[in-house]
Amino acid sequence: MSQKAVEIVLGRLASDEATRRRFREAPAATLAELVALGLELSAVERAALESLDAAAVERFAQAVDSRLQRAELVAQGGSASAGDAKAS
Repeated sequence: MSQKAVEIVLGRLASDEATRRRFREAPAATLAELVALGLELSAVERAALESLDAAAVERFAQAVDSRLQRAELVAQGGSASAGDAKAS
């Protein structure tokens, strides 16, 4: 298990609007993306993260100072920017 990887995921969910949107729509797929980018999460950690209440994550993110937030740029048609899957 990697506590650091869990903290990174939680930080991304709290500060990255695009990651939060993808997680809300498909938690398992979002975590798989992050693992593919190099984060090491055990099956137990992935299951625990997948079970997070998306509404609670959103409420927490709203409480984080906007200067620490990463905004998602959305085209006029409503689709997210092409770079929103990149790791930071």
